[in-house]
Amino acid sequence: MAPPVLHLRDIELSFGTTPLLEGAEMAVMTGDRLCLVGRNGSGKSTFLKIAAGLIDIDGGERFIQPGTTVRYLAQEPDLSNFETTLEYAESGLAPGDDTWRAQYLLQQLGLTGDEDPKVLSGGEARRCALAQAMAPEPDILLLDEPTNHLDLPAIEWLESELKGLKSAIVMISHDRSFLNALSTSTVWLDRGMARRMDRGFEHFENWRDEVLEQEQLERHKLDRKIVREEHWITYGVTARRKRNQGRLRELANLRQTRKDQRQATGNVKITVTEGDVSGKRVAEAKNISKTWDGPPVVRDLSLRIQRGDRLGIVGPNGAGKTTLLKMMTGALAPDTGEVKLGTTLQMVTLDQRRDTLKPEWSLQDALTGGVGDLVEVNGQSRHVMSYMKDFLFAPEQARTVVSALSGGERGRLLLAMALAKPSNLLILDEPTNDLDLETLDLLQEMLANYPGTALIVSHDRDFLDRVATSILVFEGDGNWIEYAGGYNDMLAQRKASVMSGQESSQKSRSNKSATAKLKPTSRMTFKDKHALETLPDKMAEIQVAIADLQSTLADPDMFARNPDKFDGAVKGLQVAQAELEAAEERWLELEMIREGIEGG
Repeated sequence: MAPPVLHLRDIELSFGTTPLLEGAEMAVMTGDRLCLVGRNGSGKSTFLKIAAGLIDIDGGERFIQPGTTVRYLAQEPDLSNFETTLEYAESGLAPGDDTWRAQYLLQQLGLTGDEDPKVLSGGEARRCALAQAMAPEPDILLLDEPTNHLDLPAIEWLESELKGLKSAIVMISHDRSFLNALSTSTVWLDRGMARRMDRGFEHFENWRDEVLEQEQLERHKLDRKIVREEHWITYGVTARRKRNQGRLRELANLRQTRKDQRQATGNVKITVTEGDVSGKRVAEAKNISKTWDGPPVVRDLSLRIQRGDRLGIVGPNGAGKTTLLKMMTGALAPDTGEVKLGTTLQMVTLDQRRDTLKPEWSLQDALTGGVGDLVEVNGQSRHVMSYMKDFLFAPEQARTVVSALSGGERGRLLLAMALAKPSNLLILDEPTNDLDLETLDLLQEMLANYPGTALIVSHDRDFLDRVATSILVFEGDGNWIEYAGGYNDMLAQRKASVMSGQESSQKSRSNKSATAKLKPTSRMTFKDKHALETLPDKMAEIQVAIADLQSTLADPDMFARNPDKFDGAVKGLQVAQAELEAAEERWLELEMIREGIEGG
């Protein structure tokens, strides 16, 4: 077996007196597709920087095969010393490399190469940094949250491009769909150690749960053994002094082993502060349109949002998602049409730009508004230290300034601030950015049980599949169309719609050709006559079934209450529509034969 091209052995690293990594290992083989997973604060980004050779370690060894090229994509790339995006992208190339690939990647990512890096948006900076890292097609590509700030078309393009690379890839991402599509092995960073599973991310959560259950069992056995030894020391028959001292030393060792075990990090406790019950109609748009300096952003959109809906809004960057949100919440007037808002709305917004966080705030001041040490949550006053623990902040972090928090910690802080406010309408703009997978799971569970309404802008396909009751999709030229269900349900319905349109066109051409070529026959078979007589009843039955399925899917709470039934209804509807189409085509064919015979 070939040796690894990059090997991290027994990595030790501490920040102050707090150990972060304790004997962590990772071997990267040629062509590997590794996903690096772990809780916020477990050291994933630090471990990736060690792999890139950017951080000095306290102990252990970093080995890289001579001549191996490595490129690293940081979470927050620094483009400040470059005049253009092309200059930055080309900075990743080695001497002698062809510059065409840097230009090609920039163009594929929607940039010209002439942009000034100092005025780029977060998404544009991320695209430029991706081009810089990928341009030389390195032997090892290290990617830290590559999908952050990218829209869905860019994420899907990136997946396709990475699949075609020969590079070994180590990636950190909160995007489950992205990891499922690309990873073939998983490295789990947990309590300073790194465990490897030679299967992709889709198997990770079951594996993690098995490991933690086994740990719990071993811890229970150790506790029982300690109890037995303590009982022997207290009540056992006195033996020779030497033997007693040995037994005492063994007990001391057991206690030290138990003390040294690092417990798994707890889970975030997400509780939303419920506001008053809103009216059944939350918002209704009638034929609204909006245009800025160019093509329309929204064209003739009619949309009704009712209490309990969780509407996912999907579209490329610049499509007008924020404009649409502002119109639907009354913050911006449409050029034409009208928006009516429901009664007793209590709106809370979670903004991806994190503008509500002031860098100089301490964590405690951000939660309390700078007044006292109490937080009002669900009508009850809670000490800020207690509320911080719900979101995995340690008491000693209370005076930590916001600017010193990691991206994941700022994301959790925003959640804590937003969910403490009374609400019956949540506006979530890219809520999944930088959140670890366990926190995402709890956020999804909270949204599924939230009695109010949520409008969610997200590029996270898995998140939308799990929480959305319908998806509003930008279809180009200012047109937005709503589809029932999650993201993959939307894709299936769009595909079915396109296929239906193509089949209808083909059927029309086929029918015209058949009419022109049809020659009268002397008779119809018994089977044909029977089908001609029974098909209308069969089509009527299918239409009733379709109506029932459509009624089921129209229930806004169905997906949250019974996702399996919802998925079954979506699939059943597709099958029934295909059966109806086939029956109609067969009936039309037989009717044309009958008319040909009678006309002959």
